[in-house]
Amino acid sequence: MPSAVPTRKDRITKFTNCRLVIGNELVEQDLWVSSATGKIVRSQQVFYGENVVPDITIDLRGKIVAPGLIDVQLNGAFGFNFSQIPEDPSTYGKTLRQVNKRLIQTGVTSYLPTLTSEKIEVYHQALPFLGPSGTHRIAEDGSESLGAHVEGPFINPTKNGIHKVGNIIPAHSITDLETCYLSSHLNPTLDPLTGTLRPPIIKKITAAPEVANMMSLIPEITSRGIIYSIGHTEATYEEASLAVASGATMITHLFNAMRPLHHRNPGVFGVLGLAESLPRPYFGIIADGIHLHPTSIKIAFNAHPEGFILVTDAMHLVGLEDGVYEWTNGERIIKVGAKLILEGTVDKIAGSSITLIECVTNFLNWGGVSIPAALKAVTSTPAAMLGMSAVKGNLVSDADADLVVIEEEHDANGWRNLRIDQVWKFGTKVWDREL
Repeated sequence: MPSAVPTRKDRITKFTNCRLVIGNELVEQDLWVSSATGKIVRSQQVFYGENVVPDITIDLRGKIVAPGLIDVQLNGAFGFNFSQIPEDPSTYGKTLRQVNKRLIQTGVTSYLPTLTSEKIEVYHQALPFLGPSGTHRIAEDGSESLGAHVEGPFINPTKNGIHKVGNIIPAHSITDLETCYLSSHLNPTLDPLTGTLRPPIIKKITAAPEVANMMSLIPEITSRGIIYSIGHTEATYEEASLAVASGATMITHLFNAMRPLHHRNPGVFGVLGLAESLPRPYFGIIADGIHLHPTSIKIAFNAHPEGFILVTDAMHLVGLEDGVYEWTNGERIIKVGAKLILEGTVDKIAGSSITLIECVTNFLNWGGVSIPAALKAVTSTPAAMLGMSAVKGNLVSDADADLVVIEEEHDANGWRNLRIDQVWKFGTKVWDREL
């Protein structure tokens, strides 16, 4: 017989005996989260003002609690390439949901699904599935999209990486972007239920500012709430500086697929040293030990630590065994450990197959930085770049209760390893290493 006593739907969890990542410090402090609102709770207010006590208290025995990790450049995972439309297009959404449930187990609670330079029909078919989750807040769905990242096709063909040159096109007007991506994916839309504007499906565009009329289009792109990121480019320092002045706020995988640093022209890297009259952009770094030398990573971090964001640039091969795999344009990729090489080339890197927490661990050991500084590069800094600091990437009251519980381990050689023990999404535990 059901109880006649009403039950409160809200479930409050209190984490105690833990160290919270707050700014550049590990702070010994309790944290309360709600599974009903999906938010971090104002514990003092609900305890003293509303006489609410936690439903459950979890003793973490000194472990670290950090915001959920945010990957702002992910091309696919666990065998699913976001840029490849299946023979049966109706299965795209179902497979994406399966990937989200597995991805969250790596500690990535939010990400930007990335499409590379493809034929326009790929953008038309894939983008409707890749937009921000908005009011759809179901913890069990796994990792959520914060909006799509389109990396191309408006890039420089001389810095294409593994992007197929035949898919690369110039932008002469905003109409070229609207034709490629569809206007509906570039503009905010009205939510018929709430009457509020939903953000565009596309959150970030990577493009070469020096090609065709792209430089003049940057203000139009950013006026729609879309982040413009400089990437796959031959831009000089002067051109990169002009792009920043026009509204570019991000650099896609710094050093890779761009004009190298030269003592007479520092190229895109040089904008990290811009004067205070112009804001220095954020920049992505792939810390897999293959794309960049550890010293290059340290130089970039020291040049602009507040803009430093770790990304995986992971391909669909992350989580798969070593072998030879098909690529979208009929070519193939060879996977050996974390290294991906385009078949038939000597050393053409084809993205990465590393997880974000592994990137953090590498940077922690190479950069000589603290744990909070390393985690900041995958939490509060990408959240700031996305303009979402109030809801993502921070352990502040009323932010989304997306959390990872981390344990630090040391091996015999002094290597410091960060291990994900638990993942919480919207105040609900969705993964536990011990279960």
